[in-house]
Amino acid sequence: MSRRRQGERVIGIHAVRAALHARELEVLWLAPGNPRLQALAQEAQQAGIPVHQTTREELDRLAPGQRHQGVVAQLRAGPRGETDVPPERVLEQVLEEVREQTGEPPLLLVLDGVQDPHNLGACLRSAAAAGAHAVVAPKDRAAGLTPAARKVACGAAERLPFIQVTNLARTLRRLKAAGLWVAGADAAAPQSLFEADLGGPLALVLGGEGKGLRRLTRECCDLLVGIPMAGGMESLNVSVAAGICLFEVRRQRLQQGSNASPA
Repeated sequence: MSRRRQGERVIGIHAVRAALHARELEVLWLAPGNPRLQALAQEAQQAGIPVHQTTREELDRLAPGQRHQGVVAQLRAGPRGETDVPPERVLEQVLEEVREQTGEPPLLLVLDGVQDPHNLGACLRSAAAAGAHAVVAPKDRAAGLTPAARKVACGAAERLPFIQVTNLARTLRRLKAAGLWVAGADAAAPQSLFEADLGGPLALVLGGEGKGLRRLTRECCDLLVGIPMAGGMESLNVSVAAGICLFEVRRQRLQQGSNASPA
């Protein structure tokens, strides 16, 4: 999990409210006149967060080039108090918590070099909605939690651990050693997503825009699965593909649960 820099900001009503509920806000700026924003300001004041009414021009300066919906917030430095914990250890802690507290098989979404913040935000949102326990991505040559990514995630960035690792292939090998099955999504895979058994502990890996899975990442996968498509289409946007794959995993798990014999 990457350390949050002092002054990092989040924009948009849903993302700001999620950060507020997670007690991660330091200060809030908003434009007057919108009842939804005023309700958000009241929540922040009740939580002891400084609130500044300001102009949209000032908000544009605080979040240049972003569609901020009239609200910008500054996050506290350091993610949830874990500023000095190595990302590998954070990932281990996530797996330990899943197994000890939920009894569910772990489900991780691994993004191999997604560079568009909007795609990252959409992947985070789908991962949270599908019940994933964390999203993993490399630190280099990949999008981070920018204000744009947080806004598109609609609060998922504050609910779901986003863990940036130094070496993705090494991380995948560690996940395999921890008992997770590593499944990569690939358009040319010989097996359909809907034919694979994805109900157990799983790391679901998707490649970046354009290039897909890198060679080392592909070699770390236990299996490759593809999404069958009609009409001669060869690929999907990574965030769309992530949503399809994640909810197929969720469907299988729900089906397994409904088929389980009563104790």
